[in-house]
Amino acid sequence: MEEIRFDDIAALQKHVSEEFGEFCDPIEVTQEMVNQFADVTGDHQWIHIDVERCEKESPFGGPIVHGFFTLSLLPLLSAKAKPSYKTVDVKNAINYGSDKLRFLSPVPVGSKLHARNRLVSVEAGKKGVRLEQETAIHVVGSDRPAVLYNMITLLQG
Repeated sequence: MEEIRFDDIAALQKHVSEEFGEFCDPIEVTQEMVNQFADVTGDHQWIHIDVERCEKESPFGGPIVHGFFTLSLLPLLSAKAKPSYKTVDVKNAINYGSDKLRFLSPVPVGSKLHARNRLVSVEAGKKGVRLEQETAIHVVGSDRPAVLYNMITLLQG
């Protein structure tokens, strides 16, 4: 894996691409995880936690994962990522914001999820280097992403 100093804009820009990288190793989302998320957030909508009702009434045939829970799995999925480069000499990597978030397809409870990334842009700024990365989270076996998310990270040395 190529190591690139966080402020080497030209070297980082070589990794900007329209193509996504490889998928990370998958993780399974269980009903217990969904119930715990519901307890933490207070979002106890039946379509996520009432298995019996979902089997009878849900258009999905069973419970589906909260969209924000799927999004919250990004740190875990990112830890399993297989990037082509690694930034080095970074003292702070700050979540600077987001430019896009879309929930495109449901995630049935019990699904395995995997994600892949692409570097969208790199810019030098007064406060550090801004990286914009797009992540596509998919249910394993599905061509359509469940979530598309563009995250902006500020790197400082």
